[in-house]
Amino acid sequence: MKYPNLNLGIFTINFDTVMSITQALSPTAYFQDNHKLIALYPLSESQLLSNLQFLKDRIKVIFLEKGNTITIDFKTYDLSDDALFFVNVNQYVWIDHITGESNKIIGYNRDFYCIQIHDKEVACDGLLFSNVLQLPMIQLATEESNKVKESLREIQDEMDLADSSTEEMLRIYLKKLIIFSTRIWKKQNLENKISSNIPLDVDLFRNFSQLIEIHYRSKHSVSDYADLLETSPKILTTKFKKLNLENPNEYIKNRIILEAKRLLIYTSLSIKEIAYTLGYDDPAYFNRFFVQRMGQSPLNFRNENSKNT
Repeated sequence: MKYPNLNLGIFTINFDTVMSITQALSPTAYFQDNHKLIALYPLSESQLLSNLQFLKDRIKVIFLEKGNTITIDFKTYDLSDDALFFVNVNQYVWIDHITGESNKIIGYNRDFYCIQIHDKEVACDGLLFSNVLQLPMIQLATEESNKVKESLREIQDEMDLADSSTEEMLRIYLKKLIIFSTRIWKKQNLENKISSNIPLDVDLFRNFSQLIEIHYRSKHSVSDYADLLETSPKILTTKFKKLNLENPNEYIKNRIILEAKRLLIYTSLSIKEIAYTLGYDDPAYFNRFFVQRMGQSPLNFRNENSKNT
């Protein structure tokens, strides 16, 4: 099988070269047509790259069996049940070890699935991939886990078949998995937060999430996003409160802090450059903001955490 080339940001190298240098994961199967790419990767002790940064520019659906541990964007999850994780591009993933035989990653790019006509609840900018409420992950009951495994087998089989309709079938299988997962996520994370007399405004959260992801470097206030949503800060805050969610301001600030932490740990940018990147003209103000949220200066955070990456 001819493996696809990987774009690592600075340069592009062939997958075989990655294998020889980093012992990266080898896909069990993949589909590639021009710029469209989707691949299925196994996760096992014999084939595990702890730092999955070679998939940084891919959207990822990660299936892990119970008993495993995964760290995504500085948060560690110890799994007591099988689980699915939905990881967007530029998020940092780390797995120290793996147990079980069914663990897999679907990695695909936006050209394969995420063009504007897919801009719906189940697209890559939908609830599972652009969500300020929490990292989208779902815990799976036994029956749900079996359905996910079946979906993964369907994707594997279709990639192996590789006929003229494979691209469309793969997109159908992927969309089916995302729809199935979205329903579970909503049930686990939203339905228990509302009473019968409060309407569930899913679009509000999806749109709010998307807007933060687009504008967090330049827009830092609730009023900025209320304007974009054509509502008032008071109404927006009230809707969050009725669902027992944090103030929208917390989600905005948390997204800025998350990016600051990424830039501090995974880049060599100076504190001043990071401040400017995140829309702060006054680096001293950014420093105070970071201390207020994290309890330590950006420099101390970098020094304490860089040694662990």
